[in-house]
Amino acid sequence: MAKTETNGTAPPENGSEQDLEAVERLRAAYGRVRTELAKAIVGQDEVIEQLLICLFARGHALLMGVPGLAKTLLIRSLGQLLSLSFSRIQFTPDLMPSDITGTDILQESAQPGRRAFEFAKGPLFAHIVLADEINRTPPKTQSALLQAMQEYSVNAGSHHFRLEPPFFVLATQNPIEQEGTYPLPEAQLDRFMFLIRVDYPSEAEELRIARETTADAEPVLRPVVSGPEIIEWQRLVRRVPAPDHVYEYAVRLARMSRPGDASAPDWIKAWVQWGAGPRAVQYLMLGAKARAVLRGSYLAQNEDIEAVAEPVLSHRILINFQAESEGVTPTDLIRRLLEQARDRS
Repeated sequence: MAKTETNGTAPPENGSEQDLEAVERLRAAYGRVRTELAKAIVGQDEVIEQLLICLFARGHALLMGVPGLAKTLLIRSLGQLLSLSFSRIQFTPDLMPSDITGTDILQESAQPGRRAFEFAKGPLFAHIVLADEINRTPPKTQSALLQAMQEYSVNAGSHHFRLEPPFFVLATQNPIEQEGTYPLPEAQLDRFMFLIRVDYPSEAEELRIARETTADAEPVLRPVVSGPEIIEWQRLVRRVPAPDHVYEYAVRLARMSRPGDASAPDWIKAWVQWGAGPRAVQYLMLGAKARAVLRGSYLAQNEDIEAVAEPVLSHRILINFQAESEGVTPTDLIRRLLEQARDRS
């Protein structure tokens, strides 16, 4: 069967004029967000795009990079641009799960001489949660985020709470080779839609950083997007259509990454302990749809899958000792997978 291609400028038959107008509004808001962020952040264009893809795809993002690359500043600045509640949790070795979710506190009641327990909500009860240096705390505390990230709810003692949408966890971590870090459990890593790698700036960008961030002027960021708009656009992303061959491409990539699958190349079987699961396929499609919309298209294509493949798959492909000894990284494997998957299209 021939594959249907469109230029994405007109809606398919199942589209609507309202959705096209929403795409234009989202694209305009995306431009305003980038303009405002540029007041505080120099460069990092790809990182910013990936963060916003996660936001509009209703996912969570993990930023990894050495200290001093403005990861925390970027997330804090993004929080200022969105008319949403924002909280920051500084992860430390002595942080307890109750420090994140909250706990019962004995309070004076309305009746004199009587006391009652009252639940004090922790910093997890916000629209945007910055989990700063998440791998500085032991796995027991890291796991306090798991239920909230997957189910958008919190169980604490006898209390059960639903988290108000939109809910977005942005975590930063230092490279695990550094002192005082704990590797994130695979179950928690899988809850993050993207692993976003933050690299050093270019020489020109670093020169701008030296000039602009050591002056007396403080950038003033103004909110440009509201909570209801974000929820509307998150729903819009899930309505974006994709041709059958795009779904097939996403599934092919994930299955080829699994050493036990018949479609896996020999080099995957030699270097990979286990590959990406079905959640990776979901995030490949949602990421592709969100990227298409941010670029003004109402149709996801293979190029959108390829653009989000690395941040979706790099923390879901576990390499073995042989790969480590030969200097092979998950990024190397993903790029090679993309080349081979294209050949099979």
